[in-house]
Amino acid sequence: MKNWIFLSVVMAFTQSLWAADEPAVLQWSHRVELSAPVSGVVRAVNVDVGDQVRKGQVLLALDGAIYQARVAETQAAITRLLAEAAEAGRDLVRVQELYARTVVATADLDQARLRNTRAESMLDEARANLRQSQKVLDDTLVRAPYDAVVIMRQVEPGMSVASTLQAQMLLVLAKSGEMIARVYLSASQIEKLKVGQPLTVAAGGKNYAGKIKSLGLEPVKVKEGMAYQVDVEFPSKEQMRAGLAAVVKLP
Repeated sequence: MKNWIFLSVVMAFTQSLWAADEPAVLQWSHRVELSAPVSGVVRAVNVDVGDQVRKGQVLLALDGAIYQARVAETQAAITRLLAEAAEAGRDLVRVQELYARTVVATADLDQARLRNTRAESMLDEARANLRQSQKVLDDTLVRAPYDAVVIMRQVEPGMSVASTLQAQMLLVLAKSGEMIARVYLSASQIEKLKVGQPLTVAAGGKNYAGKIKSLGLEPVKVKEGMAYQVDVEFPSKEQMRAGLAAVVKLP
């Protein structure tokens, strides 16, 4: 019985020696600032701050009338070039047959081949232009890169966006279902940790099973002096706010 009590005391002392609750601050996971890849006037904004969005969901749309017209123009050019390429191909076959019967000269055959090559080249160029025009038209729709929550909105319908200048931040998203607890630790504390190591995060009166996402390599200045930044990522079904206090439980 005495041995058991002694062992319990030793275990409790060891646990108190190594275990520590370190104060942390909640941060967004995978925060991203979105801008429009092309210039235009904002036609619609489909989200607001706090909205949960799904990957691929259209968040805002620019007026794509000009880009749609370019797509239609290129499609019309392709229709015309298809006919011209078909005619050049038929002409080449006809000249080849005549050349085989020694009715036309080599120069005529070369000219027919050149016309056919030029027609096919112009058709390929038009098809490439169509892909480019279609991509630009698609870029008038800004979509969510992953499941996320909207944390900032700085765009309204009717606003002009100029992509040729410095990119304008229109929306800010953070990955939904995940948060980061940022804690600053001493060199002796961080030596015992490794990326991917499981740690418990306490926030909002609940405990969450997290894991270390990153360990700082250079010390930064904090209130207590110099320390290393450690980010602990954890899943959360509840919608939390960045900047709130949390606790990281170290082993």
